[in-house]
Amino acid sequence: METLIYAVPIAGVLALGFAYAKAAWINKQDPGDASMVDIATQIREGAMAFLAREYKILAVFIVIVAGLLLLANMGDLPGQTPLVAASFVVGACASALAGYFGMKVATAANVRTTAAARHGLPAALAVAFSGGSVMGMSVVGLALVGMGGLYLLYTVVVMPGIDMLATTVNALTGFSMGASSIALFARVGGGIYTKAADVGADLVGKVESGLPEDDPRNPAVIADNVGDNVGDVAGMGADLFESFVGAIVGAMVLGLGASAVAEGNAGPVLLPLVIAAGGTICSILGTFIVRTKEGGNPQLALDAGSFGAAGVMAVLTFVLAKVLWPEGGTEMAGQQVTWSDVGIATVIGLSTGVAVGMITSYYCSLDKRPVNSIVEQSKTGTATNIIAGLGLGMQSTALPVICIAAGVVGSAWAAGLYGVAIAALGMLSTTGIQLAVDAYGPIADNAGGIAEMSHQDPAVRERTDKLDAVGNTTAAIGKGFAIGSAAMTALALFAAFSQQAKIEGIDISKPLVIGGAFIGGMLPFLFSSMAMSAVGEAAMEMIEEVRRQFREIEGLLEGKAKPDTARCVDISTSAAIKRMVLPGTLAIVSPVAVGFLAGPEALGGLLAGVTISGVLLALFMSNAGGAWDNAKKSFEGQGFTMRDGSVHKKGSDTHKAAVVGDTVGDPFKDTAGPSLNILVKLMSVVALVIAPLIAAS
Repeated sequence: METLIYAVPIAGVLALGFAYAKAAWINKQDPGDASMVDIATQIREGAMAFLAREYKILAVFIVIVAGLLLLANMGDLPGQTPLVAASFVVGACASALAGYFGMKVATAANVRTTAAARHGLPAALAVAFSGGSVMGMSVVGLALVGMGGLYLLYTVVVMPGIDMLATTVNALTGFSMGASSIALFARVGGGIYTKAADVGADLVGKVESGLPEDDPRNPAVIADNVGDNVGDVAGMGADLFESFVGAIVGAMVLGLGASAVAEGNAGPVLLPLVIAAGGTICSILGTFIVRTKEGGNPQLALDAGSFGAAGVMAVLTFVLAKVLWPEGGTEMAGQQVTWSDVGIATVIGLSTGVAVGMITSYYCSLDKRPVNSIVEQSKTGTATNIIAGLGLGMQSTALPVICIAAGVVGSAWAAGLYGVAIAALGMLSTTGIQLAVDAYGPIADNAGGIAEMSHQDPAVRERTDKLDAVGNTTAAIGKGFAIGSAAMTALALFAAFSQQAKIEGIDISKPLVIGGAFIGGMLPFLFSSMAMSAVGEAAMEMIEEVRRQFREIEGLLEGKAKPDTARCVDISTSAAIKRMVLPGTLAIVSPVAVGFLAGPEALGGLLAGVTISGVLLALFMSNAGGAWDNAKKSFEGQGFTMRDGSVHKKGSDTHKAAVVGDTVGDPFKDTAGPSLNILVKLMSVVALVIAPLIAAS
C-alpha cells in the first residue's frame, strides 16, 4: 500500500484548487461603493509593498543559508549536501508563496465583507471565512505538494531503494528549516509592523484625541489595517506552515527507527505524510459546515467546522494506520507499536489541541470571568488593569501545560516518542480549517475599519464588529493550538535530533548540559525583549508622526483635510524590515554555536531549556494580550455594567485605562508571544539539520 504516497501531492493539488475556486468566488462579489474601494486599495497596496520589501531581504537570506548548506560537510551520505540545500530553498519559497496567496485574497475579501455586511451577517461571514479558507488551503496545499513532491522525486528518481530512505528523510529536514526560517522573519516582521501602527493609532487617536476606532481622520488607521494583514494573515500563515511541516518531518525521522524499515517496510515513515493529506481532505469538508443565520452566533458556526473536521480525522487516522502500518506491529526504541497504538496517539494529540484551544478561549473570551475581572479592575486606572492582565496571563499557563504534559505522557505510553510526534501531527492534521478560522479574524477586523472610514450605516459596523469579536477569540484559540503543537513538535524534533546525533540520553548533572539548559531558558526572554523593544521604538516614531499631523495639517481633526497615511505606512514598513533581522538571526546562530563549540549534549540541554521556557512564556504573553484586547472591546455598544451597577461607556476613563492595557498586550499577543513557538521549533530543526555534522566532529 506504499502507493498511498501519491495521494499526498494529489491532496495538495486539491487544496490549492479549492483555494483558487474560493478566491475566484470572492473576486466576483460586490466590492462596494467608490469610497470603500479607495480605502481597500490603500490597504492592499500598503500590504503588498511591505511583502515585496520583506521578501527582498529574505531572498538574500535564503541564498546565503543555501550556500552554507552546500559548503557543509555532511559526512558520507551520498547526495545529501545538495539535497538538503535544495529542500531548504523549496521550503522557504513555498512558505513565502503561501503568505503571498493569503495576503492577496485577504486584501480583496476585506472590502467585500463590508459590502456583504450591508445585506446581513450570514453573507458577511461567508465572504470573510472564504477569504480565510484561501489562506488555510494554500498553506496545507503547498506543504503537501512541496514535501510529497520532493519525497517522490528523491525516492523514485534521484535515490531509489529502501536503503536510501534515511538520506531522503534527512534531506527533507532542509524543507522544514526553510519553512521555519521564513516563518520566524514573517512573524516578527509582521508583528512589529502591525503593533507599531496599532499602538500609535490607539494612544494618540483614542486616548489623546478621543477619536473612535478606525476614524478616517487618524493617519495611522490605514497602517493599522495593513498590519492586520501582514501580521495576522501572512505571519500566521507562515507560522502554521512551518508547524505543519515540522510535525511531519519530526515523525518521519523517528519513523526511521522502526525495525520494520530495516526490513524493507517504509510504512512508519510514510504514515505522517498520508495523515497530513487525510487531514487536508477533512479540512476541505469542514469548510462546508460553517454556516450561520441572521442574529446567530458565528462562533458556533466556526467551531462546528473545526471540531467536525477533527472528529472525522480521528476516525480516518485509524483507517490509514491500519492500511500502512506493518502487520503485527513493529519495534521502535524497544517498544512494540501496533497500528491501533498509533491511532490512539493521534486521538490524544487531537484531544490535547482541542483542550488547549478551549482553555485559551475561556481566558480570552468576551463576557467570561477572566476578561470581566480585567474590566472591573480598570475602574481604578491603568495600573490595576495591567496588574490584572499580567496576573491572568500567568495563571492561564497552568491548565494548558497540564494538558500538554498529559498529552506527551499519554501519547508516549501509546507509541513511544513516535507517538508524541504523531500526536503533534494529530493536533495539526486539520491545519487547513484551523487557519481558515484564524485568518477570518483579520479580514473581519479590516471590514469594520473600512465600514467606519467609508461612513457606512451603523448596522454594517455592528455586524462586522460581531464577526471581529469572534475573530479575537478564534485568534486566541489558534495561538493556543500553535503553542501546544509547538511543545509536542519540539519534543519530537528533540528526539529526532538525539537519534541523528547518536545521543543515548541527556544527563542534567553534567555542567555542559545544565549550562546549555540555562542558556536555552534565557533565549526566549532575550528574543522577546528584542521584539518588544522593536515595537516600542517603532511605536514612538508612529506616535510622534500622528501628533505632528494633528498639529500641522490644518482642519484634519475637524474632518476638513486628509491625513498623510502613506507616511505612517512607510514608518511601520521601515521599522519592521530593520528590526526583524536580529531576533531571527539569534534563533539560527544559537544552536549552531552551542552545537559546534560545546557538543551535542550541551545542544540537547539548550533545546530542553528553550522549549520549556519558550512554551510557558508564549502561553503567558498570548493569553494576557488576548484578554486585554477583549477587555477593551467590552466597552463597545451600550458599555459595561460593573458588579456595583455602574455603567462605563466608550470614552470613559475606565475605557481609556482598558485601551492602554490593550496597547501593552498588543506586542504580547501579536509579536513576541506567537513568535516564540517558531523560535522553539526553528532551533530544534536547525539542531536536527546539523546533527550529522556535530555527531561526526
